[in-house]
Amino acid sequence: MFLKKQEEFNNAMQKYHQNKFYQHVYTFVSVVNIGLEVILLYILFTLNISWFWMLPVFLIAYFSTDFLNGFVHLYMDNNDNYNSFAGVFIARFHLHHKTPTYKNKNVFVIYFNESGSKFWLVPYLIVVLFLSTLDINHIFLTVLILVGILSSFAEVSHYLCHNSKSKIVLFLQKIGLLLSMNHHERHHMEDNNRYAFLNGMSDFILDKIAKIFYGGYKDNLDKHYEMYREEDTSNRSS
Repeated sequence: MFLKKQEEFNNAMQKYHQNKFYQHVYTFVSVVNIGLEVILLYILFTLNISWFWMLPVFLIAYFSTDFLNGFVHLYMDNNDNYNSFAGVFIARFHLHHKTPTYKNKNVFVIYFNESGSKFWLVPYLIVVLFLSTLDINHIFLTVLILVGILSSFAEVSHYLCHNSKSKIVLFLQKIGLLLSMNHHERHHMEDNNRYAFLNGMSDFILDKIAKIFYGGYKDNLDKHYEMYREEDTSNRSS
């Protein structure tokens, strides 16, 4: 079984390296996601929200973002449909376990590049943009907009967790605003846990979901790339 999956994985990655189209897709998705986020950020500032609701709304959005992105991560870490239409991108995703540390880059470059791996975020932002044209509750709309914007920021938090030791980042990790390596390293050292990567606050729920529905990745999907020799050492994870 592993030999078959290893062959499928290698074939998918061969397609990725041989056809520049797949690499351009990431750039296109980044542009669309960030463009929609800028529009929604403008709309956010036009909403009439009382100061009383700002903190609870932000906390709800922060938790929801952590959970939603962690859930997508959970699903993708256990997805091995390499022969599907999205197989190339699924295989590419799994390399974040093979090479967990990113190349050191400016956080704005990370923000742009990593937004390109969030295919699911495009329809989400489009739906939220559509809802903003309707007469719906501004508090609810604010939460939806913040979740969309913070979903790209979660990628930066994940990057900083792996690559940064600056005092400011360490302080933000210590107070729980950003994901800390102390919390996240169990995702790489152990199995089938700690999928959240904005700050990890929703992992207590995600861990339970993972244990019910999935058997883990270390003895399964992580073995699919054992025979793969990476041609492109850059890391793109989600």
